[in-house]
Amino acid sequence: MKTRDPIGQPGSILLVEDDPDAGEGLCQLLRSRGGFEVVREYDAEGALCRIGSGQQWDLLITDIELPGMSGLELLERARELMPGLPVAVMTGFPSVDYAVSALRGSAAEFLQKPVRAADLIAKAAALIQAGRADRAAGRETVLAIGAHPDDVEIGAAGTLLAHSGAGDTVAILTLTRGARGGDQAQRARESQQAADLIGARLFLDDLDDTHIAEGNPTIDIIEQVVAEIRPTVVYTHSLHDVHQDHRNTHRAAMVACRRVGRVYCFQSPSATIDYRPAYFVTIDDYIGCKLKVIGAFGSQATRDYLEPELITSTARYWSRYGNGTHAEPFEAVRDRGVAVPGAGGEQLAVSP
Repeated sequence: MKTRDPIGQPGSILLVEDDPDAGEGLCQLLRSRGGFEVVREYDAEGALCRIGSGQQWDLLITDIELPGMSGLELLERARELMPGLPVAVMTGFPSVDYAVSALRGSAAEFLQKPVRAADLIAKAAALIQAGRADRAAGRETVLAIGAHPDDVEIGAAGTLLAHSGAGDTVAILTLTRGARGGDQAQRARESQQAADLIGARLFLDDLDDTHIAEGNPTIDIIEQVVAEIRPTVVYTHSLHDVHQDHRNTHRAAMVACRRVGRVYCFQSPSATIDYRPAYFVTIDDYIGCKLKVIGAFGSQATRDYLEPELITSTARYWSRYGNGTHAEPFEAVRDRGVAVPGAGGEQLAVSP
């Protein structure tokens, strides 16, 4: 029985295997029993040429042990060229380290050789189906990273609400519990309430407030979340900020999110005049909900920057660069893996 998508096209698989006998056997198996269209390359360089040619691949299956560039390095490069491409990595050398590296590199599956024929066909079919469904739905996986409770919500709650409303998966990583700004337990509860209002999954860590490092453990914490949810879009602090925690969160995120194709920086109340957004998200339908999200942080009610009038007027100001009456601004660090200048007045399209 051939494995085909709803419009009758077989799944297209790019197989990278340098062993002649193993490669031929896998090709025959995937073609004859799975009904897939399979193209085989012997090394990573050949595979990257195929991926960069513009053809749409449904699945990349690669051995880890390859001549020259390894399969894990190929995985990183392939995801830069084709974000969202499902990948399965194989090895004949059992190693927990290999599995961890593969998963951190966003491999969809880790396969131990010899792979049972039925398992290989089933996993390939499932990966192809899931990848096609995501492409058809245009879904995003969104990660917003903030130093303290309410950072993300002030800068990007409207945008996250728009993502959630569009059916995207949304997660928030807050690196501290805000001990310098109030009771940690209360601030944790407020963070969860705000995440629930947005429809986001909350990752709440416990780094030392006002002492967030730009290296580890901050990078490790962010990398663990990135490996788990595999975001297609990241929002985080700008480097143009007077608060050291915000700047260091930005620096750590740039390292931990280096494989994410789209990275944007939101404005915080402590942003400097050097903050220069290039993308603007219209949040007309979500400004009221954003105020409710901000209102969840009741312990911080005395903070001037949380006043509803200021939140609304700030969004009203930035709307001059968009199409509506309220907008959130973002600096563009990367857009689908391509560096973007820090100015230009473009609008980031997020469908409500």
